[in-house]
Amino acid sequence: MNRPLILVSNDDGYQAKGVRELMKCLSSKGEVIGVCPDAPRSGQSMALTVNAPLRVRREDDVEGMEMYSVNGTPVDCVKLAVYSVLKGRRPDLVVAGINHGSNASINVVYSGTMGAAFEGCAFGIPSIGFSLTDHDPKADFAPCLPFVDALCDAVLSNGLPGGVCLNVNIPDSKIAPEEMRLVRACKGNWSDEYSEYTDPQGHKFYWLTGKFRNDEPEATDTDQWCLDNGIVSVVPCMLDRTAPDVILPSWLNSFLPYKA
Repeated sequence: MNRPLILVSNDDGYQAKGVRELMKCLSSKGEVIGVCPDAPRSGQSMALTVNAPLRVRREDDVEGMEMYSVNGTPVDCVKLAVYSVLKGRRPDLVVAGINHGSNASINVVYSGTMGAAFEGCAFGIPSIGFSLTDHDPKADFAPCLPFVDALCDAVLSNGLPGGVCLNVNIPDSKIAPEEMRLVRACKGNWSDEYSEYTDPQGHKFYWLTGKFRNDEPEATDTDQWCLDNGIVSVVPCMLDRTAPDVILPSWLNSFLPYKA
């Protein structure tokens, strides 16, 4: 009865290899329950389903652990888990992933994996998102597991500050990573994001593509530098999006408060 309750979710869907490897890795730490989208929901960030009914379906167990699918977003999954699936029990830990693909740098803003982690954080539950920089559906997640194991143990034992969750990215490499560092998110962006095509009826359509641009390639204290050098990155992320006063432009401080 004293075993921790661990809620697992993702954005790649309940059938993804990454989430199943994650659940198996966590199985020795407590009672693990998976609540995941019924299909891939990458790039959903913290989107909610507001104009359609949500349905929860019990799927086949993952090596004895309960798995549920939801026809919604990763955030929907976490919310429904807390309010319904877990029947009033509060998770001790929310873990999202293991994502197929990087969520470093600006990707944290778009990531459905991190949306699930942020939602756990919004409930005041220690939350972690894990990602492997490999989009292959059959990716080898074995190099991830020692870091998942160690970090989840540490968070279960020590907790996290309120309003803070962890974004963990693990490099895909022929040589398994041996180090994990606490760093900041790299400053970067995407270029040439859409390719233009023409369908058989002559109508234009667009397909998301693009290349990531690291705006500070020489900085050694970022998540992208770690990934480029075979190191696991851990970035603390805040749920509160309020900009600190110290970075506000001086004109804004003098302009506000404003009265019409």
